[in-house]
This record gives sequence, structure tokens and C-alpha cells, in this order.
Amino acid sequence: MATNIGMMDGAYFVGRGEILSWINSTLHLNLSKVEEACTGAVHCQLMDAAHPGLVPMHKVNFDAKNEYEMIQNYKVLQDVFNKLKITKHIEVNKLVKGRALDNLEFMQWLKRYCDSVNGGNLHSYNPLERREGCKGAKEMNKRSAPSQNATKNASTAPKHAPHNTRRNDVPHVSSTSQSGKLSRPSSSGGASAYSEAERTAHEQQITELKLSVDSLEKERDFYFSKLRDIEILCQSPEIENLPVVEAVKRILYAMDDDALLVDTEAMKSDQHQQVETLSCISEEAEERLRADTQKRKNIVNIDVELAASNTLSPKQRISDASDVHCSGSLLTY
Repeated sequence: MATNIGMMDGAYFVGRGEILSWINSTLHLNLSKVEEACTGAVHCQLMDAAHPGLVPMHKVNFDAKNEYEMIQNYKVLQDVFNKLKITKHIEVNKLVKGRALDNLEFMQWLKRYCDSVNGGNLHSYNPLERREGCKGAKEMNKRSAPSQNATKNASTAPKHAPHNTRRNDVPHVSSTSQSGKLSRPSSSGGASAYSEAERTAHEQQITELKLSVDSLEKERDFYFSKLRDIEILCQSPEIENLPVVEAVKRILYAMDDDALLVDTEAMKSDQHQQVETLSCISEEAEERLRADTQKRKNIVNIDVELAASNTLSPKQRISDASDVHCSGSLLTY
């Protein structure tokens, strides 16, 4: 049982196209994005397909639109995990926000788990019948009806194909018969081998392109989630009014390069004005500090003089007074 799978496991390298086809074929749905399963109802029914009858489907809400309704679905899923003793942590706060990368990773893990249960044999499961008691199941079944009709038409189309091919092959044979024996030696030689090698080369290129597209989609979703985290952080009321946050918002919401350049120039001018105001404030603070230190020095000098005068002896006071008196008499004389 693949309850704990590392991030470097091959399960996390499965593309979203394969995940969507697996969900739609297993549950007879018509999902176009993995994040459409963020309500948790799809996860519950996939676990019900892996363990029939274990999930109380009457508690599952396929019409969940608010987060509190989605959380109820995840509570049902967590109860199933507890019954099966699955230690996988469900990051509900991230899944209910509908982020593509978080929902893709959890769905990759769930696919690996369902494949490990009974070898992924879920052919006897009837998803429409199990969804009948769920809330919003009728609308979900109506949405899934066009995809089922498309698959039926695709399955019935090859039955009529041989008649048309036979009719089309007749003129082709007559045209090739006119060329005669000259074309047969060349086609019987290396032409068939060359076409086979070319076909395998094209198949390899297609698989490589699919892998590169999947890796690019993962990288895009990763950086999109990072930008979304930055946007949520900038919208927090504690820091949303800071100039740096405003600059980040301008960069996030810029539509073209010209607007971005204008915003960056405005940001630079705002920063320059802020630096000038800060320098003026620092100069005023330095002047105040100098004035305060000068006042403190004057007060200290006065205190020192008073202390020195208080420590003089009576004789020194009389001599000082006599000196002052004599100097005063000479001046008056």
C-alpha cells in the first residue's frame, strides 16, 4: 500500500492529462482541469472506488462551492484515511483554494494509491449509481453525459470504418495496378523498412514532446503558486500600505512593459523623495543632539564652579574678598 510516497517517486511525474483521463474514465466525469476536484468530493469517490462501500457517499457534497462545504468533504475523506490507517497528511487549507500544483500533487498520490489497491482493477465499479445519494449528483451526472456520449460515438465509429475503407481501396488498387511491375520491386525492398523506422522516430519525438510539456506545465504551476503566495502576502492588512508592497503589487499587476517602466520610474522618484526627507530628519536630529550636549556641558561647568566655591576655606574666601576689594579700590582711585 502506497501510503507514504517520497517527492522523487515516479508517481509525482505523472502528467495532468493522464490524471484527468484516469478521473474521467473511472468516475464518468467531464473534468477539464485538475483543480476542479478541489471540493474533495472526487477524492472521496475515488477512495470509494478503491474500497467499495467504505465511504459514506450520502455525506459527500458534489455541489460544494464554499470552503466550509469543501471542508466537510475532506472530513469524510480523513475519516476514511483513519479507518484504513493511512498516515498521509491532507493539506486542506491549500487544496480548497484551488491551486493547480497542490491539487495535482495530491491527485498524483491518490492515483498511485488506487493503482496499488487490487492492481487498479476498478472495472466493476458503478460511479453513477454510487453518486445518486450525494448532494449535487444530478447536475454532475448531467455534465458528465456529453463526455459519455462522445466516448460511445468514438467506440461505435470504427464499426462503420471498414465499409468506407473497402470502397476507397478499390480506386487506389486500380490506380496502382496501372503503374504495374515497376513500383513493386522498389516497395518490396527498403521502403517498408524506412517507413517503420520513420514511424518509431516520430513516436519517440512525440513522447519527448509530451514529457517536455508536462515538465513545463509543472514549472509554470510552481511559479504561479509562488506568485499567488506573494500576492496573498501583499494583501495582508499589516503590510499592504508599505511602499515596498505597493511596488511589488505594481510589478505583479503590470500588463505591458511601458506601464512597468512608468511604475518603476515613479517608484524610484518616491524612493528619492523618501531619502531626502530622511536626510532632513537626520540633520535636524543631529542639530538637536548638539544643542542638548552643549547645554549639558554648560550645566556641568556651573555645577563644578559651585562645588569648587563651596570647598574653599574661610581664609581663602577672605583673601579672595580682600583681593576683590583692593582691585576695586585701585579702580576707584
